[in-house]
Amino acid sequence: MNDDCILRLYLSSAAPLSSKAVVNTRAFCEQHLAGRYQLEILSIADNVDKAMQDQVLAAPTLVRVSPLPVRKFIGDMSNADRLLDGLGLRGRSAA
Repeated sequence: MNDDCILRLYLSSAAPLSSKAVVNTRAFCEQHLAGRYQLEILSIADNVDKAMQDQVLAAPTLVRVSPLPVRKFIGDMSNADRLLDGLGLRGRSAA
């Protein structure tokens, strides 16, 4: 059974926070989910159908696809505490 956290980060070239969100998301994942995550980085403009399916309304948006339930985070992903709580990682040790 695969326990990886599957994440999608939706970006917009017009959103000034998009490049910061990429750096922050990668750093967060390596620190808190090392070896236990898959991160897909997508342009909303190039992936309109997928963004609509994931109900993305703003950029940047990080979507946790798996494990369920789906969770969404909007912004530059600089608030690690919010991500830890929202992803249910608070208090869990890295494997």
